[in-house]
Amino acid sequence: MKILAYAAAATLTAGTAFAGGLAAPVITAEPVAAAPAAADWTGFYAGLNYGTGTRSIPFDSFDADTFVVETDFDGFGIHAGYLRDFGQYVLGAELDYSAITMGDDADTTDVLRLRGIAGYDLGRVLPYATLGLAKVTTPDDLSDTGIVYGIGVDYLVTERISLGLEYTRMNISEFEGESFDVETDTVRIRASYRF
Repeated sequence: MKILAYAAAATLTAGTAFAGGLAAPVITAEPVAAAPAAADWTGFYAGLNYGTGTRSIPFDSFDADTFVVETDFDGFGIHAGYLRDFGQYVLGAELDYSAITMGDDADTTDVLRLRGIAGYDLGRVLPYATLGLAKVTTPDDLSDTGIVYGIGVDYLVTERISLGLEYTRMNISEFEGESFDVETDTVRIRASYRF
């Protein structure tokens, strides 16, 4: 009788063990989303850009009314600069050159710009404002200097390559001693390689 009781107890214990009753429960942790990768914008960079825009020049007619002549343009350019990442803010300077074509004119106008950049570090995204000087040289070798300012955003596709979109406005109030109020609005796409 005792043997039957022992056998019954052993059978119940073995059955419970095989059912997983004595094993510790396995708890799986919920997956945690990875934090966005930090980016360091410090360093030199260079690249290519393409832009399109409109140039506006006001003229005074003989009856003292002012009319504005607007000309569309597009052009390709190169740029190079340096940025310093201070953690939350990014400061830098850039030099760029563009050869632009006005309307149906086959001749190009040269635009050389030197400007400062102040941005806000959002990791792989860098929104920024820019301010500087621009020198414009026409196909007739007339040239003068104006102010350029604007906003833009760059995105780090990889650690070395960034793509960007930028809007700038350039103002020239005098051209070769003649009083003009030339405004140029430009939208450019940019691709840069970071060293």
